[in-house]
Amino acid sequence: MNRVGLIATSILVALALLSSMVFVVDQRQFGVLYALGQIKDVITEPGLNFKLPPPFQNVKYIDKRLLTLDSTDTEPMLTAEKQRVVIDWYVRWRITDPSEYIRNVGENENAGAMQLNRVVRNAFQEEINKRTVKELLSLKREALMADVKREVLESVRGAKPWGVDVVDVRITRVDYVEAITESVYRRMEAERKRVANELRSTGAAEGEKIRADADRQREITVANAYRDAQKVKGEGDAQAARIYADAFGKDPQFAQFYRSLDAYKASFNRKGDVMVVDPGSSDFFRAFRGNAAPSAQPSGPRK
Repeated sequence: MNRVGLIATSILVALALLSSMVFVVDQRQFGVLYALGQIKDVITEPGLNFKLPPPFQNVKYIDKRLLTLDSTDTEPMLTAEKQRVVIDWYVRWRITDPSEYIRNVGENENAGAMQLNRVVRNAFQEEINKRTVKELLSLKREALMADVKREVLESVRGAKPWGVDVVDVRITRVDYVEAITESVYRRMEAERKRVANELRSTGAAEGEKIRADADRQREITVANAYRDAQKVKGEGDAQAARIYADAFGKDPQFAQFYRSLDAYKASFNRKGDVMVVDPGSSDFFRAFRGNAAPSAQPSGPRK
């Protein structure tokens, strides 16, 4: 029984020892082999590898993929015309030499990101100080990013190389600081209001002009229509007078009788009219008596 337990214990110890001597390097990582705290080897190819058990040798892993560093600092920068702007940027970078990276930067990706953030920010500050806001927003932005990338590469490849490669540097946003942004928005709003008021004034003036012209055209049209109507009326009255004259000239006695009827109509126009006449001596009602028409125009009634 003791023998079986000893064998099982020996097997477990052997398996534990074997597992501490075997390690697997993923295709997305570098395997850095340490011997008594010193870098002995860097495994760049994925697969199964062997080493001495700790504490003689141990292994650490560093990411070999393309990494992205986004800006987190919102401190404004000064342009060439002393305008305070805030920029957002990102950097695509990767570790190319794990040995140099560990010796000069650190043992993980966070250490490189922190130092790279400082270098990139300083490079942006230096380049933005040389340019105006208009240049930052124009096609010269590409030149700015190219200059920043060049300066960052010079820093990481200097006397103590970092063992990294900077693939790309990009600006995602350029904006004024909040106080200036609010002022710009207020100026834009005031300008839009001024333009709107100017358009309203122009529209009101045009409206008044159109209404005045329409009133003038209306007055002209009414005046012309009245003139034409009076002309037609005058022509009609003249023609009616001519017809009456021709008709009365053919029968003067009938004309006298017709005028007497008109006089009767005018005399009894209202209910309250009162007439005091002498029927025997007056010719006014002679047409009613059935005699011949009066020889003269009947005199008007007294009211």
